[in-house]
Amino acid sequence: MTDEDLHAHLLELGLEAARRAGALLKDGRPADLGVAATKSSPIDVVTEMDIAAEKLITGYLSEFRPTDGFLGEEGASSPGTSGVRWVIDPIDGTVNYLYGRPDWSVSIAAEIDGQVVVGVVAAPMRGETYHAVVGQGAWMGERRLACRPAPPFAESLVATGFGYLTDRRTQQAEVARLLIPRIRDIRRCGSAAIDLCDVAGGRLDAYYERGLNPWDLAAGDLIAREAGALTGGRPGEPPSGELALAATPGLFDPLQHLLERFGAWHDGDPGA
Repeated sequence: MTDEDLHAHLLELGLEAARRAGALLKDGRPADLGVAATKSSPIDVVTEMDIAAEKLITGYLSEFRPTDGFLGEEGASSPGTSGVRWVIDPIDGTVNYLYGRPDWSVSIAAEIDGQVVVGVVAAPMRGETYHAVVGQGAWMGERRLACRPAPPFAESLVATGFGYLTDRRTQQAEVARLLIPRIRDIRRCGSAAIDLCDVAGGRLDAYYERGLNPWDLAAGDLIAREAGALTGGRPGEPPSGELALAATPGLFDPLQHLLERFGAWHDGDPGA
């Protein structure tokens, strides 16, 4: 199988797994949905549907590729032997899902030898599915995506997110306070994968956040890059838990500079 054939095969599986999980989550959400567990803090929650969706995704993919590895938010972890690893967030935006808000997504990425080559983000309540294959552009359904031309920095629309640890979110709020006077406005969706896809599709000029995990980033970062956005972390570094940033070219460097200056990459006091 050529690389192109393998990528196409992985994309087909990722799209179908995301479609099935999205249907389960959208149509099977119980009216009395509650918290099944917590993660980093009492307000960082897991629902029974997170667990069910991850099980559905890993089970489906394993039928076709039993030797692949997995890294999932809700515990799926195996190295595999094929060189392919699936990075899965069954519900990116679990608190939104718990409250019946529409901004949640299913995020599935495929890595080959550590490089993300396929990304799929399904946003069922929007009726939208995004995908990208490395070197082949980013798409929403049949429409090819392209990030927006860079506006003047003061006219940029920037999204961010807030973590669930008190010290971290306090710092994140302070960074946002410092940033807001310098831009058009700020948005907070609650799903990193959706925010990254919105940069790809021109609905945002930029997005940044501290504290993301590989499953939050993997698919959306590829989609943003394939749509022409620049992505990274702190200056000279890739996106990471310290800082993840995606922006249309022309905004990336000045925004990264400000985020570094404001201390967006740590949980202490921001700079002046």
